[in-house]
Amino acid sequence: MKFNVLKKRLDELYLIYKKKFSSKDPVWNLHRFSNPADIEITGLITSAYSYGQVDLINKFIDKLLAATGNKPHEFTINFQKRKDKKFLQGLNYRFNTDKDLIDLFSSLNSNLTEFGSLYNIFNAYYSEEHENIIPALTGFTGKLREQMPVRKDKSYRDYLIPAPVQNSTCKRLNMLLRWMVRKDDIDLGIWQGISTSKLIIPVDVHIARIALERGFVKRRTIDMKFAVELTAFLKQFDENDPVKYDFALCHLGIEGKKF
Repeated sequence: MKFNVLKKRLDELYLIYKKKFSSKDPVWNLHRFSNPADIEITGLITSAYSYGQVDLINKFIDKLLAATGNKPHEFTINFQKRKDKKFLQGLNYRFNTDKDLIDLFSSLNSNLTEFGSLYNIFNAYYSEEHENIIPALTGFTGKLREQMPVRKDKSYRDYLIPAPVQNSTCKRLNMLLRWMVRKDDIDLGIWQGISTSKLIIPVDVHIARIALERGFVKRRTIDMKFAVELTAFLKQFDENDPVKYDFALCHLGIEGKKF
């Protein structure tokens, strides 16, 4: 497919899907709130649990937000493990138990107490001199993970807060950054001063399939290098905001439609 034809198709898909309300997409959980403090906590938790069937994800997030009194930031900043774990008990999701969730909230509380916001943690590691957000994401996840107790089942941290050093695509964390940094009808753009050109596309099975079928990338292994290569490809069509095509490509794949 020629460059101009491909760009036209990508831009058409973006315009179609950016106004296509999908009540099933986890991002809409964030749109319940107007306070940036509530949005970023909801975003982190929603992205952490965005694996598996979307209906089950949203059902879990509904229960979790209800457990916080629909005040996720207030609940988190005041969270005391011994006193408040009772509110989270029984909230199990697939590979992660309520104990995992309790430890995650404990980590979030410690980090909010130190930094004031999730944005401040990320921004402490961010630099415009970096080629992309990988260094900042590495620092961000490192702070969250270091406050989560190391247990015999070490994998619980990897499911909730994967680290770029593990060479995973970090799909859910890149999705969180898309929500926080970009601004349109879908993404909320509450984190200021971070360039959209530094973002990396969140790669899931649908994105990977389209990228491989259409020859957007040469790499066959689905990892962070794959995500970086695909992002570089998309920069040909919008060098300042390559990740804007993510939502459209993902939902095109989910709906089983051809590119």
